[in-house]
Amino acid sequence: MTDIRTAHTSDLTGTELAAVRALVDDAFEGDFSDDDWDHTVGGMHALAWEGGELIGHGSLVQRRLLHGGRALRAGYVEGVAVRADRRRRGAASAVMDALERILRDGAYEVGALCAADEAVPLYAGRGWRLWRGPSSVLSPTGLQRTEEEDGCIYVLPLGGALDLDGALACDWRPGDVW
Repeated sequence: MTDIRTAHTSDLTGTELAAVRALVDDAFEGDFSDDDWDHTVGGMHALAWEGGELIGHGSLVQRRLLHGGRALRAGYVEGVAVRADRRRRGAASAVMDALERILRDGAYEVGALCAADEAVPLYAGRGWRLWRGPSSVLSPTGLQRTEEEDGCIYVLPLGGALDLDGALACDWRPGDVW
């Protein structure tokens, strides 16, 4: 049986954080940088445990997205990973259930994430919607297009009107901005 624990980064032990880092490093097959790790911490985590072992993880961090002349308070999903030998058994869905409950508690105006191709069915099947419009980042030198991310960004509208064909910009951060 899979048990889900939600906790803020500050409430995780050093052992738990090390287990999360090892899980995401393994799941992303060496393509998880220190910047990616930095993006994953500082918010709420959903940890999936089975028999005392961490088998799944996802986190939700606060970001600002610019859309339609407004700065939206976004819950941004990061570091979703499931141990290879436990995939396709519901752990990712259980992690997303926990993160989506946090999203819907009223603290955020929209949920957002940047999906790897293999994860699209999970998110789309849960009601996340593909952002069809152009994406950008509000960088230290001004607004810069992020064409390489077009077609990868998904949002979970939480009540406000969003024009999925409109422009969307994220706040700046080192590494992958989306």
